[in-house]
Amino acid sequence: MPSTTTDTAAGPSPTPVGRRERKKAATRQAIADAALHLFLERGYDEVGIREIADAADVSTTTLFKHFPVKEALVFDEDSDQETRLLAAVRERPKGQSIPAALREHALTTRLADTGSDAGFTAFTNLVAGTPALRDYAQNMWLRHTAALAQAIAEESGLAAGDPVCAALAHFALEAPRAAYPHDNPRKAITRAFDLLEHGWSALTQIKA
Repeated sequence: MPSTTTDTAAGPSPTPVGRRERKKAATRQAIADAALHLFLERGYDEVGIREIADAADVSTTTLFKHFPVKEALVFDEDSDQETRLLAAVRERPKGQSIPAALREHALTTRLADTGSDAGFTAFTNLVAGTPALRDYAQNMWLRHTAALAQAIAEESGLAAGDPVCAALAHFALEAPRAAYPHDNPRKAITRAFDLLEHGWSALTQIKA
């Protein structure tokens, strides 16, 4: 999956990766690159697993060792995805509400705009236009619901198990999928988060 962020901060030197691990990573990347190229060229539903394996010069058995289902070929398991999601809440500008911070995160990571690079735009259009990929992507996002609810609770001063926090987390992650069918997804997402903003403000004021 193309990334929309670039990490330029200095940090500790990474642990050296062994030759076997480097080879596995290179094979996985070659398969993913071949798959995405074919999907973008011809459409997800028009490309078969064997074609992808041939393009990556691997067997179908090797392909399935790295990617157990076809949908997984489009998405890398981005270990930083959850980190960036939680940072959107914890590192939001002073005075910005939690729903507003999550709206900005959704608009920048789930949708392409005129400022996006061509690769990210093509990727998001592929996902948005393919029901199987939309569902798979959504399931990937929803696995972060519990962690997001915890961060919301911490930032708002509510109890960790408060269902209000879980509800906001769930609906914030669900909103982008609901917006995909609309002619203007960005406007649809914004309106969805307006609803979350009003509901969140009302509930937190009551609890205050």
